[in-house]
Amino acid sequence: MSPGPAPDEHQGMRNFREAPATVRVAFVSWLAAVGAGVLETLLVVIGSDVRAGLVTGLAIRAVVFVTAVVVAWQMLAGRRWARLALAAGLGVVGLSSLVADPVTWLAEGNSVATLLADSTAVDLLFGAVRSIHIVAVLSATALMFTPPSNAWFRPVPPPPGSWSAIRPPATAGRRPE
Repeated sequence: MSPGPAPDEHQGMRNFREAPATVRVAFVSWLAAVGAGVLETLLVVIGSDVRAGLVTGLAIRAVVFVTAVVVAWQMLAGRRWARLALAAGLGVVGLSSLVADPVTWLAEGNSVATLLADSTAVDLLFGAVRSIHIVAVLSATALMFTPPSNAWFRPVPPPPGSWSAIRPPATAGRRPE
């Protein structure tokens, strides 16, 4: 008889097809957020004359986008660390970076009407994509913490015959005090 997976190998890993709808929609929302981020990047490159630091900026964004997709896949599979990484990394830090400039700009007393009047088609498209990006991040983050999602991320009991199931408890073999 095979001893089964190594200790804790089964923890947090599940078949993504069994994930509740809230987790699956959160996953799709993370993919939408990444897609919006890619489109925003393209719009900035198209609409900017500044080329200094372009390669570095694109490389950093590419790493963030690929990492986000990989971590989202892990979240879909039930990895608790992935849910927390997405919530903290993209749901807090990433979202803050998306809204910091517009909030600061508004706080300085600038006019939305003037902004819209002076905007190009690329500017308006960027604003629409940024709005989609923000909604996708907010949706994904909220959906990962609903009751069905919380149940999905609870630890899985070890399968029969696994190392965790046959390993004696930590107190076994100790003398009573």
